[in-house]
Amino acid sequence: MTAVPERDRAAMREALAEARAALATGDVPVGAVVLDANGTVIGRGRNERERLADPTAHAEVVALREAAAASGDWQLTGCALVVTLEPCVMCAGAILSARIPRVVFGAWDDKAGAAGSVLDVLRERRLPIRVDEVVGGVLEVECAELLGEFFRDRR
Repeated sequence: MTAVPERDRAAMREALAEARAALATGDVPVGAVVLDANGTVIGRGRNERERLADPTAHAEVVALREAAAASGDWQLTGCALVVTLEPCVMCAGAILSARIPRVVFGAWDDKAGAAGSVLDVLRERRLPIRVDEVVGGVLEVECAELLGEFFRDRR
């Protein structure tokens, strides 16, 4: 297995901080950051469905919106998205629409993942747009434990 670059681990730690912040509003602790070509964070997001009463307020979508506003362009072609949980179908569609070439995620989602576990929307060859690189399992244990604790506390 290839070693995970420190820049991916550092970005995932940023995403984990966003995920932890989601706990304050009772949202599922998922966090995301968008990095520009230089590795600078230009978008941050956390799940805000509960806080905003918005079913589309997933961490990835929130981060993509912020990154597009910061860059002044909806096409985020030189950017990477780093998220603590494997993107769902909706988020995979948003990632493709934003033309993100690289996605890094932490925990796998064996119920709703769309980046290789249940589906692989990000690399679907029948679609006109694909993500060039998908890296899963970065700081996977930390990401999964945060989610596991959240759901255990609700049972």
